[in-house]
Amino acid sequence: QAQLVESGGGLVQAGDSLRLSCVASRRAISSLNMGWFRQAPGKEREFVAAISWSGSVTDYAASVKGRFTVSRDNAKNTVYLQMNSLKPEDTAVYFCAAGSWSRLKERYGYWGQGTQVTVSS
Repeated sequence: QAQLVESGGGLVQAGDSLRLSCVASRRAISSLNMGWFRQAPGKEREFVAAISWSGSVTDYAASVKGRFTVSRDNAKNTVYLQMNSLKPEDTAVYFCAAGSWSRLKERYGYWGQGTQVTVSS
């Protein structure tokens, strides 16, 4: 089983940037599609971005397209989410996940514990 650990969250102001990292252990993720999801208080966990196992294909939610960039370094067993031009509505706990190529959280079998991102106005 893959164990995923996110880091890089924090408290920032609107317009700032953050880069989240997700490091995998126990198994290589080089053959796995990876996704980023987020969950705000009182809301459902929602899709943010996904990257194919090779890194050649990416997908973004409309709300973050053009501001967020997902990437991966399979040699380091790590996936990244670069978040620019952050908005208060981006405030949430961010999770990385490994699994099938999908925007549906049910299609991902491995999850990290999440990292908090708070954007003040």
